[in-house]
Amino acid sequence: MEALVAAIDKVAPRGTAGRPLLLAVTILTSSNDETLREVGIDRPVTEMVPRLAKLAKDSGMDGVVASPKEVGLIREACGEDFAIVTPGVRPAFASQDDQKLVTTPADALQSGADYLVIGRPISAAADPAEAADKIIAEMQTALDG
Repeated sequence: MEALVAAIDKVAPRGTAGRPLLLAVTILTSSNDETLREVGIDRPVTEMVPRLAKLAKDSGMDGVVASPKEVGLIREACGEDFAIVTPGVRPAFASQDDQKLVTTPADALQSGADYLVIGRPISAAADPAEAADKIIAEMQTALDG
């Protein structure tokens, strides 16, 4: 990660227009404690995610991609000036599909996520525009509340 940050800093220094947001991935939202054990990681998701996020921050990354369920743990470990992108966001009307670490758009926003990734609840909906409108309304309610 440090080599990546150094290379980007050479061509697009921090604070310059056009600099990409450098993100590291923590634990996939299709994983859980059991799938971590299957690959030889004996620590729970709730311990690994903030640890990996802190490693990313210490390496100079701008943020992480992580489950919305761990946003609070990441904020505690890395502070407010660290971007958190949350896939695995599912509105109340959508199924979880293959995702294991999910929450609603409202809960993700209230927990402090900076960016929400909402894929299949929109792309696989019978009426994607209507699904997006419902999600936006849910998010607005969370922001207003």
